[in-house]
This record gives sequence, C-alpha cells and structure tokens, in this order.
Amino acid sequence: MRLSDSERVTPNLPDRSELMAEDSAHEAQGSQPEGGEETAHSSKLGFAPVLKNRNFLALWSGQVFSQLADKVYLVLMIALIASRFQDTNQTISGWVSVLMIAFTIPAVLFGSVAGVFVDRWSKKAVLVSTNILRGILVLAVPTLLWITQGWKSFYDLPVGFYVLLGITFLVSTLTQFFAPAEQAVIPLIVNPQNLLSANSLYTTTMMASLIIGFAVGEPVLALADTLVRQLVSGWDFGKELVVGGFYVIAGFLLLLLKTGENRETPEGEPPHVWQDIREGLSYVKHHRPIRNALIQLVILFSVFAAISVLAVRLAETLPGMKASQFGFLLSAAGVGMACGAAILGHWNQRLSHAQLSLYGSVGMAGSLVGVGLFTHHLALTLLMTTFLGGFAAMVAIPMQTTIQAETPPEMRGKVFGLQNNAINIALSLPLALAGFAETLLGLRTVFFGLAALVIAGGVLNWYISRTGSSMSTKADK
Repeated sequence: MRLSDSERVTPNLPDRSELMAEDSAHEAQGSQPEGGEETAHSSKLGFAPVLKNRNFLALWSGQVFSQLADKVYLVLMIALIASRFQDTNQTISGWVSVLMIAFTIPAVLFGSVAGVFVDRWSKKAVLVSTNILRGILVLAVPTLLWITQGWKSFYDLPVGFYVLLGITFLVSTLTQFFAPAEQAVIPLIVNPQNLLSANSLYTTTMMASLIIGFAVGEPVLALADTLVRQLVSGWDFGKELVVGGFYVIAGFLLLLLKTGENRETPEGEPPHVWQDIREGLSYVKHHRPIRNALIQLVILFSVFAAISVLAVRLAETLPGMKASQFGFLLSAAGVGMACGAAILGHWNQRLSHAQLSLYGSVGMAGSLVGVGLFTHHLALTLLMTTFLGGFAAMVAIPMQTTIQAETPPEMRGKVFGLQNNAINIALSLPLALAGFAETLLGLRTVFFGLAALVIAGGVLNWYISRTGSSMSTKADK
C-alpha cells in the first residue's frame, strides 16, 4: 500500500490541530534559540522582534551575500563573454540571449521537482550546500576556461563558452533548490505574528541587492581584478573570487542557523516525485487563500517582467535619457519597493492581507496609468515608477506571508516549488510579448492594459477572500 507524505514523514499524526501545535513548537524552538529572544518582544510590531531573533539574523545575513552573488553573477558572465568571446564589431546580444536561456531552463524544468525534495531533506542542509556548491562552481570557472582555451570550436562556438553555459545551468539548478528551502525556513524560525515584518525585511534586502548588484557590479568586479593583479602578477580572476566568495560566505553563515526541524527518515516506499507534485497542485487548488495569493504573485511578476522590456522603449521616449539608461527606471521601482517594504514592516497589523493586496493593486494600477500618461516627462515618470514599486510591495509581501502562514510544514517545499515554477513560467510570456504588443498598440495602451490586469487581479482576490470569510462564518454558526 502506498503511503502519503504525512504518513511517511510524521507517522500516527491524528489530526490537523496537533500538526499545527507541532508546527508552533518548531517555530518556537527555531525562533528562540539559547534563551528565546522573541519571548518578550513577539507581540510588538515592526522589525524589532525579528532583528532580535538570532536564527533569523543568520538566515538574513546569508541571504544578503547569496542575493548579491546572484545579481552580480550575470554581470560576471557578461563580462567574461565580452572579454573572451565577443568580436570587436559583433553585438553581444546573441551571446547573452543564449546565456539567459541556459539560466532560465532549470527554473522551468526543476522548480516543482526541487520543492518535492526540499520537503524530504533538511532545509538547513539544502541552504548551506547549495550556496557552497554554487561558490565552488564559480571559483572553478578560471581553471576550466584556461584548460579549454586552445580547444577547437564546436558548432562555430568556442568550447569555453559551452563551459560558461554549463556552469550557468548548474548554478541555476542549485538555485531552484535554494529558493523553496529559504521560503520554507522562514515560518520555522519566525513567530506567525512577525511573518509580515520578516518578509518585509527580506523584500527590502532583495530590492537593495538588485539595485546594488546591477548598479555597482561592474566597477566592483573590475576593482577586484585590479587588486588581484597587483597582488599576483598575471592572475586575472578577481571577478570570480568575489562572486564565488559571496556564495561560500553565505553557506558558512547559514551553518549558524537552527531551524528546529524534526526530521525522521521516511520509511516504506521511495519518493514518488510526480505524485507529490500532483498532491501539491491539488493542495493549492483546494485551499483558496494560497491559490489566490499565488495568482496575485504571478500577475505581479508578469507585470514587472513586461515593464523590464518596456523600460527600454520608455527610456528612449523620455527627454534627457537614452535607451541604454533604462536601468534607472528599474532602479526607481526597486527603491520604491524597498521603501514600501520597510514601511509595511512597521504597520503589519493594521490591515488584513486581502485589504493590503487590494490597496496595493489599486495603487499599482494608478501608477501604471500615470506612467502611460507621462511618457514624455522624466521627473513624473520616475516618480510614478517609484510609486509603482512601493505599491507592489503591498501586494507581494502580504501574499507571500499568506502562503507561508497557510501552508502546513509537510507541504511547504511542494507549494514553494510550485510557486517558484509558476512565477518563472509567468516571467517568460511577458518577456516575449511585451515588445511585440508595444510595437502593435503603442506604449501608452500597453501600460493601460497592464493597469487593468493588476486591478482585476486585486479586486478578484479581495472579493473571493470576502466570500470565503463569509462562508466560513456561516459554517461556524
């Protein structure tokens, strides 16, 4: 007879209430190591309780280095392509496109599968090993390029470029395991009432790393190369030392993490991966808050994927900007999201998650309309883009918190794996269609269309949440 996940991992579990009690005990154990830092502060609002939690600090500090490495990694790969493989009069776009495909394929193929295994493995072990392995892969790049530099081209491409594609594929594959493990650990080490603040802090860090990574990544890598050459003449791998070193540092910092997991060796049949994925899909389908939150996140990331493409054309139309300076627009959205996350973290009990999502969706829609109206006013466009990021935080953070709070421990890896998979697939379609839609319909019309999509998703989520609450109240009576 085939056993379910809950029977294999947590045998003789009688009911849902005991499962939630066990989860709360794990959270308390993880969030209060060596004396219980959150005991006196767990009822307070803001960032203070999570910043006093040593386990969260370990996870957060590891995230800082890991996120920076993720963002600078692509800068590193592009710099290596430009210096080693690109001809003088040749565009780099073709090289970068192939590299991005290698980076995207694992996200589509392995997102859900990785979540299944994260449920069965120690999440701390996944976090530590994926970072250290990514660091080793990046640090191996100079040696592998040196070994293959004299080899004959394969299908008109240098073997060294295939090495970069292989390394990128492996790094991205490891990231698919890291992402659901990271999300699943947060509710293990943070008390439920502080989850919104923890996610706000995480989002702030993610946006800051995005801005810093893309803004200063190139000069930092160039500086690292210069310093290494000064220390040892002829050595030219300072860039790889920085990126690989960040991953390794993240792995060692995460060794300090105590998750309080009660891992028992599964007995009986081996993992049934596809069955587990189906169970995850069924769970999301039949649990309205999680399903609605996931839909909201998919819409949000789709909109931002489209904006990342439209930003190039928008920068071209703005006075005083060039198409190549589109990064300033994306950075403005990142600044807005970081500010929104920081503000939200201090007022985390004022509104329900559904209300925050609705207000954030309305604000995003208004900002998108503003961007569409002010396509020839630089200052107003930057202001609207900043507002867009701030209101996006009001959607992303409560929805991510809802998924964490509503998902039981034995399903978190599956659900977060499906979330990671769905978002990565959702990112692909806007990237392909946004430019075509802009050419066909015009920039203003596309922004208005995105605004309509956002507001529809927010209103639908709010309406379904209200309907669900009403039905629950009637059932209780």
